[in-house]
Amino acid sequence: MHRPRQRRSRLTLNHAAQCAWSVLCAFALSVALPGPARAQEPASGATEVSTAAIATPSLPTSAATSAAGPALSASATAEPPKTAAAQVGKLSLDRQVRWLSRAARSGTLAKMNDAALVSLFQSLDPLALPRYLKDGPNGYPSYEFTMLRRERIDGRWPDQPDHMLVRVTRDPMRVYAKWLPDGDHAGQEILYDETTRPDEMLGHLGGLLNVVTLWTALDGSLARSQSRHSIRDLGTEFITQQFLAEGTKFADAGVTRANNIEVKTIDGARVVAFTYETPFGQPQFYAKKEVLGLDLRRPYFRTAESFDNDGNIFESIVFQNIAPMVFDDNTFSPKNPEYKF
Repeated sequence: MHRPRQRRSRLTLNHAAQCAWSVLCAFALSVALPGPARAQEPASGATEVSTAAIATPSLPTSAATSAAGPALSASATAEPPKTAAAQVGKLSLDRQVRWLSRAARSGTLAKMNDAALVSLFQSLDPLALPRYLKDGPNGYPSYEFTMLRRERIDGRWPDQPDHMLVRVTRDPMRVYAKWLPDGDHAGQEILYDETTRPDEMLGHLGGLLNVVTLWTALDGSLARSQSRHSIRDLGTEFITQQFLAEGTKFADAGVTRANNIEVKTIDGARVVAFTYETPFGQPQFYAKKEVLGLDLRRPYFRTAESFDNDGNIFESIVFQNIAPMVFDDNTFSPKNPEYKF
């Protein structure tokens, strides 16, 4: 994973905070989990899928967000595809991808029963899912979402997940995240704006130290104390890009299809879950096993779980509510009266 140039942290700490540096090291940055990389009508799905991608070297990594016009709208729809789902596997690759896209946007996928969804995705060309995801859009230029995330750091698996509210714009890259009261690390806030400090972020600790606000390196030790990922990885795009980027390695290892496909409902979201397991595991691959959840209406993953070589889960993420939004400059300003910076 790309690690930004590390700069010396500039900390604005009061006297009480200086006495509590060890507590500051618990400050967490939020992150999106990575996943594996694996016509004429597109689709979507959502569930847990593994990082075992089935893409081949000829399948390029897609842009983070496609300028796909109407598809960027959460309410964008399409006419239902005319080909019956049971016949899609007989179509060419291009037509399978187009069918998936139209079936997702029209609501056809969401209306299918569990058995029909599993049968559909089992029948598709191995490249249909990565092509569908590659064509995107894998997120929105500007959007808000809530998410549940856990990550094993220094061997410790959190008792409860972080529950986060995140606001993101992609051009320019700006991120605001807040840890909600019913999750771990409640009260924390982070703010990032690449137009002002591209290598730093502003952090605010919750709890008793709610007076502490600091600027710290984007990829420094403080930032990594709760996550192995950068704040810039937040969002649905990152999981899809990891899935696609791992594709050639999975293909080389002989992993061309998911080990298992099933339909699950996770935190209220019904998704198609793809499980991929590699023969070698880490460090050649990001994870030994990945379970990725495909959204049924948009080409991105909503859930992801990653497992190490011993079968222990080390990352879990669930995107809950996802909604495109237009933000003003105040959304990414530390002077916003709704924030506690």
